[in-house]
Amino acid sequence: MNTTFKPSLWLSLIVSCFIAISSFVVAASQLVSADNKDYLYSGRIDFSQPLAPKLSWPGSSIKANFSGSYLAVVLDDEKGKNFFNIIVDGDDLSPYVLQAQQGEHTYVISTVLEDSHHSLEIYKRTEGEEGGTQFKGLRLADEDKLLTSPQRLTRRMEIYGDSITSGMGNEGADNGADHLIAEKNNYLAYGAIAARELNAELHTISQSGIGIMISWFDFIMPQFFDQLSAVGNNDSQWDFKQWTPDVVLINLMQNDSWLIDREKRLQPTPDDAQRIAHYQDFVANIRQKYPDAHIICALGSMDITNQEKWPNYVRTAVSNLRAAGDKKLDTLFFEFTGYGQHPRVAQHRANAKKLSAFIGEKMHWN
Repeated sequence: MNTTFKPSLWLSLIVSCFIAISSFVVAASQLVSADNKDYLYSGRIDFSQPLAPKLSWPGSSIKANFSGSYLAVVLDDEKGKNFFNIIVDGDDLSPYVLQAQQGEHTYVISTVLEDSHHSLEIYKRTEGEEGGTQFKGLRLADEDKLLTSPQRLTRRMEIYGDSITSGMGNEGADNGADHLIAEKNNYLAYGAIAARELNAELHTISQSGIGIMISWFDFIMPQFFDQLSAVGNNDSQWDFKQWTPDVVLINLMQNDSWLIDREKRLQPTPDDAQRIAHYQDFVANIRQKYPDAHIICALGSMDITNQEKWPNYVRTAVSNLRAAGDKKLDTLFFEFTGYGQHPRVAQHRANAKKLSAFIGEKMHWN
């Protein structure tokens, strides 16, 4: 009898056992489809396919309550570039950071949760330039289920912005790069932090590199702000009557300032009056969509607030609109710290503190 030890044979047996166990875990789970009434969706989400709603805007989220020790998420990602925070039981200090792969995949979040009731939030860290992601549902153990949906918040905020608002590079090292997708985290951007401090639901309409007059690509915010999908310049249309904010923050023109004054890419170069008019027209367009919202026209905290030129454009536009009868308008400027790259999380937290205090006072949300 040959009793020679064969490592390859044992390795094959171990792999076979692992596959069998993994198959049993998957087979022992059930799919709770995306159209279940106990999911709470937030953001501009495309529900044209109810079993596969598509998330594209930064900060789009899905919340749910569920029972059991097993949790898996089923996503179908367009480009394989999106990142999500998976927050279980409110632990947002140490979320499961999910890097989506291209195509449909099941991502096992945990098999060893306490066998009790849990809360869940799936939060899109990245933005439209990383593509859209279809949510296909959750997988729970066969004997478990979704519980009653979390309550939707009654306060509502909306932000129109660029890379600062998206959270570009905010998790990067202070002396490191700030363009890495893995270090773009909208959950820790100033607007998202302020919304949580104010206990408000937030829609974030932002795109890195975008401006009001010119962008680093071939479309601008006045062409982009009304889309249902954030994936490039497209023909999708958001229904503004579907969700109405109490407060709107506009934080744009950082890219305009670079591209017009530094790069000289917009020719002929617009004069001061034209710059004010373009900004004023965009604010007026937002006002047309939301007649009763309080609109805050902000700038910063990159170098656009290092001098008074561009802040004065905003002040003048707001003054003109207020003189024409719009009294629910304010300005707010985030100071330039001297840091030359995108704001890091510490700067976002400081800006969020300033923003939440300002909104809290204006809206009596304290």
